[in-house]
Amino acid sequence: MSVTTHEVSALLTAWGAGDAEALAQLAPLVDEELRRLAKHYLHKQSPAHLLQTTALVNEAWVKLMDWQSASWQNRAHFFGLAATFMRQILVDEARRQQSHKRGDRALHVSLSEAANVVWNRRPDLLALDEAMNALAEFDRRKSRVVELRFFAGLSIEETAEVLRTSPRTIARDWDFAQSWLYRELRKQ
Repeated sequence: MSVTTHEVSALLTAWGAGDAEALAQLAPLVDEELRRLAKHYLHKQSPAHLLQTTALVNEAWVKLMDWQSASWQNRAHFFGLAATFMRQILVDEARRQQSHKRGDRALHVSLSEAANVVWNRRPDLLALDEAMNALAEFDRRKSRVVELRFFAGLSIEETAEVLRTSPRTIARDWDFAQSWLYRELRKQ
């Protein structure tokens, strides 16, 4: 059975309003996409990482459950937030591993596949997180564009819908943010 974006958005709205049955219907519909996101992140990690796909999805669900009374805009908003949570979980795990190993084999993530930018080396997740935080201080919307495009895998149009701006603006922000992050990561 094919489920439309509108149906997922309607279930999210009902869940946000406190309908537990909506969550029961929603969970299996979005679980496959959450697993795809988790696999995308974990594929880019160092072989030393400890989290598995199921654990990352479960931890993201725990964080999403805390947001159950959120005013979900739509499916893209939900997956954007899920991607942000997954990023936070992975950064926390990278920090935990780094504190245990003191510099031994930090987690790595490459923006090159998602951004179609040629990188000389793969930036580590902590360096990427620092660069993302610096970008957010400089321009919060551009940072959100990267989170939604790279981490959530949303299209230009879906990102524009979440951020309530035009696809053309998102495309410009995406181009700028990629260049900005590339420059910041090269400094490191």
